[in-house]
Amino acid sequence: MEARAPLSLNLRLGYGLGAVGTGVFSTVPGLLLLFYMTNTLGISAWLAGLALFLPKIWDVISDPLMGIVSDRTRSTWGRRRPYLLAGGLALPLCFVLLFSTPALSPTLSFVFVLVAFTLCATAFTVFTVPYVAMPAEMTADYDEGTSLMSYRMAFMTVGILAGGALAPMLVKLGGGGRSGHQVMALVIAGVIGLTMIGAFLGTRRAPFERARVDERREGWRAQVLAALRNPHYRRLVGTHFVVQIGIGCTLTNVRYVAEYLVADRGLAPEDIVTLMFVSLVLPTFVMMPPWVAVSRRVGKRRAYALSIALFAAGTPPLWFAASAPLWCSCVAVGVMGVGFAGAQLHAFSMLPDTIQSELALTGEQREGIFSGVWLAADKGGVALGGFLVSLVLGQTGFLESQGERVLQPDSALTGIALNSSLLPGALFLLSLLVLRGYSLSSDELARLRAAAPR
Repeated sequence: MEARAPLSLNLRLGYGLGAVGTGVFSTVPGLLLLFYMTNTLGISAWLAGLALFLPKIWDVISDPLMGIVSDRTRSTWGRRRPYLLAGGLALPLCFVLLFSTPALSPTLSFVFVLVAFTLCATAFTVFTVPYVAMPAEMTADYDEGTSLMSYRMAFMTVGILAGGALAPMLVKLGGGGRSGHQVMALVIAGVIGLTMIGAFLGTRRAPFERARVDERREGWRAQVLAALRNPHYRRLVGTHFVVQIGIGCTLTNVRYVAEYLVADRGLAPEDIVTLMFVSLVLPTFVMMPPWVAVSRRVGKRRAYALSIALFAAGTPPLWFAASAPLWCSCVAVGVMGVGFAGAQLHAFSMLPDTIQSELALTGEQREGIFSGVWLAADKGGVALGGFLVSLVLGQTGFLESQGERVLQPDSALTGIALNSSLLPGALFLLSLLVLRGYSLSSDELARLRAAAPR
């Protein structure tokens, strides 16, 4: 890819704006949907977990397919931008539908949520796969890619805060239950739509027109296998997948922790969720520039490993959330926030590097398929984490309800503690073992480019 002038501030901000919408949508269903199904719709925990997980099986197919489609697109708006507009229009409508379940039996409610969440997942794929593929076309510079990702991660942090802190409060202000979730969905859908369409408008001057349109006619399976043959990409996407499983466990379980472990301390459960998300997001926002500096000093792989280790370090204290002061849990979540900032920044800044390595190794530009497989792992990991939480809840005797507060058995409380501490902590440590084989440094990437056939 030929050298280009540095990306302008307006372009970085315009691109980053879309991450507010992706951060909101990635957070709210993971945080509220399982609890909404078990405690408002009366769906059993294991069945509710299936409603979270099955749409992500579809993502395994649709995300790489969307990458192939965007690779082959010809448009005066660029290969990727038309899908930003399409996804930005469709996702808000589907999101409102998701939290507008009519009065049905628990079984029919499960079917309704499953269909609505599948529609949401598809609309999100239409936006986010091309969106994540853009940086590899916008810059080939190793460090500028990290800088661009820092903008995206900063905006994503705002989205996570809006989703994690604002959404529970909107449910509470709307009266809780079905009506409260509908009020929340209308407001959050507006945020998603405005920011995603804003990214479409903000990237109108991005240098996509120079990217070569993919003319290959390989099938879906062949392209996925081709992406996974890249050793750097394979290690990175494997690490990210395991990390996302841990994040899914943590995110899905927060509402249960607030309701059953640290409740009755002078704060409503919704207020506790907001406090925990502020504890997570503020360190994330503050730590983004320092993580960029750490990355430049020690390299992306080492910085990524350090951030995952910090993420893991914050999980053991949450085992004692029911008996420890609330501030102790918030400090532990703050440590996780520091690690989360680095984990997200470095994972997504290393992805364009693997795409550039593929170009050097094979002469092929596979931005779309690399991003598609990546996001299938990203979203599938979070969903699998949520499904694991639902399985643990089911096995430990969690009692579902239709709005009324139910006294949970001690075994269910132990399951909630396990889901927020030991389970995600073990997954984060496992991801470090996967990362050990990753070796794509700036020097290695430069060597690959120098050795590439002209």
